[in-house]
Amino acid sequence: MGHLAGKRVVVTGGNGFLGRPVVAALRDLAPAAVVAPRKAEYDLTEQAAVRRLLADHRPEVVVHLAAVVGGIGANRENPGRYFYENAVMGVVLMEEARRAGVGKFVGVGTICSYPKHTPVPFCEDDLWAGYPEETNAPYGLAKKMLLVQARAYREQYGFHAVTLLPVNLYGPGDNFDPASSHVIPALIRKCIEARDAGAPEVVVWGTGSASREFLFVRDAAAGIARAADRYDAPDPVNLGSGQEITIRELAEVIAAACGYRGRLVWDATKPDGQPRRCLDTSRAKERFGWAATTPFRQGLGETVEWYEGVRAKNF
Repeated sequence: MGHLAGKRVVVTGGNGFLGRPVVAALRDLAPAAVVAPRKAEYDLTEQAAVRRLLADHRPEVVVHLAAVVGGIGANRENPGRYFYENAVMGVVLMEEARRAGVGKFVGVGTICSYPKHTPVPFCEDDLWAGYPEETNAPYGLAKKMLLVQARAYREQYGFHAVTLLPVNLYGPGDNFDPASSHVIPALIRKCIEARDAGAPEVVVWGTGSASREFLFVRDAAAGIARAADRYDAPDPVNLGSGQEITIRELAEVIAAACGYRGRLVWDATKPDGQPRRCLDTSRAKERFGWAATTPFRQGLGETVEWYEGVRAKNF
């Protein structure tokens, strides 16, 4: 029997893209209750609201997913907001959870916390070897401070806080808003709209030379739930697929999956972001027996199908 059986669990951000599958995965582990509060009810940047949330639901476990996130463009436009809101939400929630006697705190960080030129594959021990990639450094550093807080609280108060570092996520339910979406939903939308309009070309940011690793959202949810149930140590843990793909190849695969046969044109005046991203995922397997299982093209196909269905309903 794991740690979550019979426990009351609060999942911040539990109604979001990652939150919904995390809530579903947690419910499979026999907790007494899983609560996913909404921002309209509890603004986590306000200390009074955080205290009220904990008093109302009396969780024994908190899984902190709530974040303000976006792609490269959104990070460049909102560095102050992304730093402040992500830092304040996490710092206040962890402190108030400690004060309220919460038994376990699962912080979900970001791959953006790694240094810009981290050797590939990214190992958790390299987190402090340099400064993050500039376009998303404020967001990455805000989340990184929660790892510092978790370790400090474990050392001083015996607080059971753990930190997980998921790589770029994708899957059904993702954010397809062109102003704030990440690369996979942004390219899916561009390719489908270009296909339907008969457009001869799609413009893609950057040179295509950067690489990324992607994790299917339900795999990420399974990893978070398993860590919440089975992992209790100060060391941060990567969650990823361990598979690297260049943005150029990614764009070609997405265009094919969307049935778009026009040209892909690269706008080298736009930033590539971090040069490479690929994780060492061995710690997750060793510490709590988790590994990703969804092949990339399978997950991508499901994502395209979901978006096509949603788009059809809205037209």
